Amino acid sequence: MDTEAGLGSLPQVPDAGRPTPVPEAGPDIVERWRAQGGELVDLLSEVRARVGGVAAFRLGPAPTVLVTDPQAVQHVLARRPERYVKRSHRARLLVGDGVLSATGAAWKAQRRLLQAQFTGTGMRRYEQRIDAAARTAADRWREYARTARTLDVGQEMRRFALDAIWRSLTGHPLDDGTERELTAVEAVAAALPTLPADASDARDAVAADLARIDAVARHAIERARDGSAGPDGPGLLHVLTDAAAERPEYTDRLIRDELVTLLVAGHETTATTLTWVHLLLDRHPGARADTLAAGSEGSERRRQAVQALIHETLRLYPSAWILPRHAAADDVLAGHTVEAGTDILVCPYLTHRDPELWPEPEHFDPRRFLTPGARPTHPGAYFPFGIGPRACLGMQFALREATVLLEHLLPYTPAFESVPTKAAYGITVRPAGPTPATLRPPRT
Repeated sequence: MDTEAGLGSLPQVPDAGRPTPVPEAGPDIVERWRAQGGELVDLLSEVRARVGGVAAFRLGPAPTVLVTDPQAVQHVLARRPERYVKRSHRARLLVGDGVLSATGAAWKAQRRLLQAQFTGTGMRRYEQRIDAAARTAADRWREYARTARTLDVGQEMRRFALDAIWRSLTGHPLDDGTERELTAVEAVAAALPTLPADASDARDAVAADLARIDAVARHAIERARDGSAGPDGPGLLHVLTDAAAERPEYTDRLIRDELVTLLVAGHETTATTLTWVHLLLDRHPGARADTLAAGSEGSERRRQAVQALIHETLRLYPSAWILPRHAAADDVLAGHTVEAGTDILVCPYLTHRDPELWPEPEHFDPRRFLTPGARPTHPGAYFPFGIGPRACLGMQFALREATVLLEHLLPYTPAFESVPTKAAYGITVRPAGPTPATLRPPRT
């Protein structure tokens, strides 16, 4: 399901009068936040509450502008993307020059090559692989339920998502050895927010994990280049190795970077979303019952109800909770002057929890995505995958993964032995801790 489909668009309101500076939160907010040692999201929440949907604050000598107002979000991400650009990406240490972190002409060329793989005919090529990964996960859950064995729900979701993207990349199901080595991807991603600011020191801190990732990537590239298609046929990796024959920029290093980018984007965000689904259903069991009662197994009504679960989860825990941009030129944003060089933080997490847009925003209610008129229609009000030219390439892939897996697993009810009490705000918003559970089998 396209997250922007049917969302509509509101006309842009012309700026009235002379532009004014972006209203700024007082230094007391930042000082109190620093004294309390809070998360960045705590500071941003208070700035938004104090000032509004376009607000400035200072962590250093120059202001940073927080953007949560839907029209301002659309202006930055979709209407003026050439003025609000990516300067660097927190994950560059891990993904290198892959499409996630690339900029300018290189990004355009890389995205153009991959775009067709994630829409229309391209997506249909990978649906059978996603389905096979989901059936494999369902078989494991059936055995867990039969034996009353404890599992970690988060680890299971990562295992499924990694299997789905690995099959799509290589044509091979995920084997145990590759799975063990690729835990290094998760380790580096989790470490990114706490790594030293110096690039060399940061790389040294995760050198062993990066070496494991590079070894897996190198082996997969060699197999693809040797024509070793898996049982499902060639995969995305073969698209990249074939491109190298005509495009000299596709060196082994860039192919490695794209491979790792697709691994990170193709499994970390989906696994996190699916883990939150299970945790939210644990708190709101009625939502599980409503979804299963919406229609028979395999029916369109059941699928729509499952997708509503996913979208409501993504509202509360969007795939990318914050989207940094850099003003490359002077601009007027929502009637306010933004000078070139200003750092911009677009925050889906806060937009999705704005009570002026979403009634009872902290309440988990999938019916928002099933009932006409129950949610805002402006595209800048709901954008868990971003909007505009840099919206997530793998949106359709991720939604397909989550929908297919939940159709298999929702009849099983995890009985959690403990649940994380906090969220960790890194590349994604993930549960801060393990999620051990046993499974209650489907009712017969």
